[in-house]
Amino acid sequence: MRALFIALGVVMVLVGALWTGQGLGYIGGSAMTDQTIWAIIGPLLAGLGVGLAITAARRPH
Repeated sequence: MRALFIALGVVMVLVGALWTGQGLGYIGGSAMTDQTIWAIIGPLLAGLGVGLAITAARRPH
């Protein structure tokens, strides 16, 4: 279960980075490109992913 939460946290960080890049206009080809909301939601999701991964890694067996 611990590995699942760590993996989920990593996926959240990657998706958050993608959404941030799209929201800031660095990654094109999407309706999300240059949309400020995704530049806000992306880092929030990435931060939650980091928190989830750290919490899962520190949790005792």
